[in-house]
Amino acid sequence: MDILHLIDRLEEIAAEARKVPLGGGVIVQKQAILDLVDRMRVAVPREVYDAREMIERRDEVVHEGELQAKALLDNAHEELERRLVQTEVVKAAQARAHEIIAMGEERRRELVTEAETQARGRLDEAQQTSRNEMREADSYALQTLRRLEEQLEGFLGTVRNGVDALEQRAADRPLS
Repeated sequence: MDILHLIDRLEEIAAEARKVPLGGGVIVQKQAILDLVDRMRVAVPREVYDAREMIERRDEVVHEGELQAKALLDNAHEELERRLVQTEVVKAAQARAHEIIAMGEERRRELVTEAETQARGRLDEAQQTSRNEMREADSYALQTLRRLEEQLEGFLGTVRNGVDALEQRAADRPLS
């Protein structure tokens, strides 16, 4: 039976009903209405029941979706917090690494400057020592040459005396 026909029949029953003297109510036969309701239930297409189940299922699916979305959001927030903490740790580690590199570079510059200063000092000392040793060597050579000169002058004096003595003897001897 067609549902629209049954709705028309319900309307007829309401129109044929007797009016109650007071108010706007009517008196209808209870059994006629109940029979009509039963026939309407039977006449309701299966799609309506299916739609009703779909609506109920949709509400369940929506609720499950909301729960899953909430769980996903909670997980996303936890992951975000974890990554933020990791990012902060990484940033702190990078900052510390840059700080250590800067300290190392500063220490390297200090060591190079200190080594250059020590090298200059040692070079100055070596040059001074070299000049002193050259002076001492020159002084020693001068003293040695003066002694040699004195000895040679002594030898030269002895040689001159010998030559003079021999020349005197030769002059004192007659020529024969």
